[in-house]
Amino acid sequence: MPSDNLSVLAGSVLELAALRFTPAGIPALNFRIAHASTQTEAGAERQVSCEMACVALGPTAQLLAGAKPGDGLRVTGFLSAKSLKSRTPVLHVNTVEFLEGINHGI
Repeated sequence: MPSDNLSVLAGSVLELAALRFTPAGIPALNFRIAHASTQTEAGAERQVSCEMACVALGPTAQLLAGAKPGDGLRVTGFLSAKSLKSRTPVLHVNTVEFLEGINHGI
């Protein structure tokens, strides 16, 4: 089975939950980002937008806990199902880069 599962998404913070801790004591943070851009598909330009549920653990969660809605960022991570019962994808963030300026992918 192929193991490639790498996602990079730039956008703006939509929602940011409170920093919590797993039963093992690891910091965890759930958040949502909004993305909008122009992409090329089949040789034509098209406008795309989406909202993505994300989760960060450990030092990345602690870093993101200081973010606020509207902050621009670029996140890198992998996709996984939300739970055993919900197969909706969630982006598990491994790295985050805060973006400056007014154009954050939205």
